[in-house]
Amino acid sequence: MKWEQGEESENLEDRRGQSSGKQLLFGGGLTTLALMLIGAYFGIDPRILNQFLGRVQVAGGDGEPKQVRELTAEELRGREFNSKILRFTEKVWADEFRRVGKQYTAPRMVLFEENVVTGCGSAPSAVGPFYCPADQTVYLDPTFFTELETKLKGSKAEFSQAYVVAHEVGHHVQNLLGYSKLVEQKRRSANRAEYNRLSVRLELQADYLAGVWAYHGQQQFHFIEQGDIESAIKTANAIGDDRLQRNSRGFTSPESYTHGTSEQRVKWFKLGLKTGNLSLAEKLFDLPYDDL
Repeated sequence: MKWEQGEESENLEDRRGQSSGKQLLFGGGLTTLALMLIGAYFGIDPRILNQFLGRVQVAGGDGEPKQVRELTAEELRGREFNSKILRFTEKVWADEFRRVGKQYTAPRMVLFEENVVTGCGSAPSAVGPFYCPADQTVYLDPTFFTELETKLKGSKAEFSQAYVVAHEVGHHVQNLLGYSKLVEQKRRSANRAEYNRLSVRLELQADYLAGVWAYHGQQQFHFIEQGDIESAIKTANAIGDDRLQRNSRGFTSPESYTHGTSEQRVKWFKLGLKTGNLSLAEKLFDLPYDDL
């Protein structure tokens, strides 16, 4: 991926190498392995995770961040990469919103390690990348990508990482366009199966929006190189609900899917990449569930 020529975003905060003096205390007795399995699902809201954990408390310290170590050269390069990817998303979505007569407000991005306190609650790195609508921020521990490649058999190639960031920014786009609010309203009267199916639609739409971003980003910045699309598809395939469940417990429970199957995630990312059509995103809520 050709990203070095890009501009850096002003909306990225890097908290790695810092200590706030606070410690997260988790209830519920879940092991790190269980957290990893939960965190494998992209975009999980920490409030949902906290329902599994029980009560999460923040203890100790005055909360003032303190630099405790210098970032490595690799970490500094990663910060530059994520800052430029975020800027690519800002430019693309500003243009796309302008085309439909709306104004885009860019999200913030926070890079962290081990744990993070957000507007949606507190979360460990094990939840993976996620978007918090309460503070309109994408949270990312970059070490996730090593876990993605080694444990989930995805790809840590740069464009694959960009796809993950674009997916989370896609949740922000949903938030601004009102899709998230629409789904939340429907969820209030939904049973568990219906609730999960609505979650699948929202996640597949975020994959579609990641594809729309890649389409227009390529038109503007020409950052996609040979093999890049394949790396993103490998990752989308790796984090489908069916594959994650089969790898973790040997069988699948379609009624518990919250993000879509591998086939669905690849399908909607590729469709967004092919069409670049923002208006088609709404069709995800009109299609029969079995046709997704």
